[in-house]
Amino acid sequence: MRKVFKLQDLECANCAAKMEDAIKKIDGVNTASMSFMTQKLVIDADPEKLDAILDEAEKICHKIEPDMVILR
Repeated sequence: MRKVFKLQDLECANCAAKMEDAIKKIDGVNTASMSFMTQKLVIDADPEKLDAILDEAEKICHKIEPDMVILR
């Protein structure tokens, strides 16, 4: 299932690339892309694991860019 999430306060393109790489490695994620320009995160993942995937993605993002928020 493909879902698009708006991002808030993403301030670094390099950080977005690091977060994207880490999110792609989460169990259950088929593909993921994060765009600094559009401030969006696109995740294609197992729908049954999506909430857990988003929780893990938020932890990853908080480590790299503490003020950024994934709007659900």
